[in-house]
Amino acid sequence: MSKPALSVLLAAPRGFCAGVDRAIRIVELALSRFGAPVYVRHEIVHNRHVVEELERKGAVFVEEIDAVPEGAPVVFSAHGVPKRVPEEARRRNLFYLDATCPLVSKVHREVERHRRYGRHVLMIGHAGHPEVIGTMGQVEPGAITLIESLADAENVTPPSACDLAYVTQTTLSIDDTAEIVALLKRRFPEIAGPRKEDICYATTNRQQAVKAMAGRCERILVIGSPNSSNSRRLVEVAEKAGSPARLLETVESLDWTWLKGARRIGVTAGASAPEILVEALLNALGRRYAVAVEEVETARESVTFKLPAALRESAA
Repeated sequence: MSKPALSVLLAAPRGFCAGVDRAIRIVELALSRFGAPVYVRHEIVHNRHVVEELERKGAVFVEEIDAVPEGAPVVFSAHGVPKRVPEEARRRNLFYLDATCPLVSKVHREVERHRRYGRHVLMIGHAGHPEVIGTMGQVEPGAITLIESLADAENVTPPSACDLAYVTQTTLSIDDTAEIVALLKRRFPEIAGPRKEDICYATTNRQQAVKAMAGRCERILVIGSPNSSNSRRLVEVAEKAGSPARLLETVESLDWTWLKGARRIGVTAGASAPEILVEALLNALGRRYAVAVEEVETARESVTFKLPAALRESAA
């Protein structure tokens, strides 16, 4: 029997961003330079395939650095860490490498600048996410109030004696965040914002690519891990744009009955998902369907970030 036809719209850009690529490279170079084991505080990026691949190479993932033995190198994840973490590493004389995405570090510096000016900071983000924990941990407790929703923005009561500022998590929905920012500006017309948007270029580009596909396909598959904020936002963006969407950690988790009757689907990957997972999905689709792939390109990315000075010679 001939295979049913299936048109696949493939988002571009998709998958790894410059911050994720840099973070993984830092762990790999540390393993090459120092040998195994190299300890990593928290998942280096939110993707099980990446974490398991690095574990096979000798990385050991821990939640806090008190689990790191004396003298062992430790890497801080791309999401960033509270200030207490490098302070504790220095106190214990640990050699550490900071793999925090430079765009997350930018938000950290913004928060510090606002506090120097005496501003109370409203942070738009998701409670419990490592990036939010790291950003709020740059300043003293109580200096930042977390805003998760429009309702929070409507009801927040900042300290009356303080000027206000806002920052955002880098991996949020562009549209949802814009609504929250607009509400904050209506309530607090003098609120200070970032000099340049905090939502990162990769999050923006991947969401725009999904929007471009959504009107043309019946389903959208997003490759990414359940704890990946940017991947989960891609699912939400697709559904708000009118296309049912599913998040896949791997092709093995795909419910094939969900694709029944579809003639055109979209495929994308979150910023922490490697291209090998996209290829595996396309190969699996090709075994069941006569697949025709069309790339939907909405932006081209050329961003790169420098490695820590301690690893640049190793990289060369």
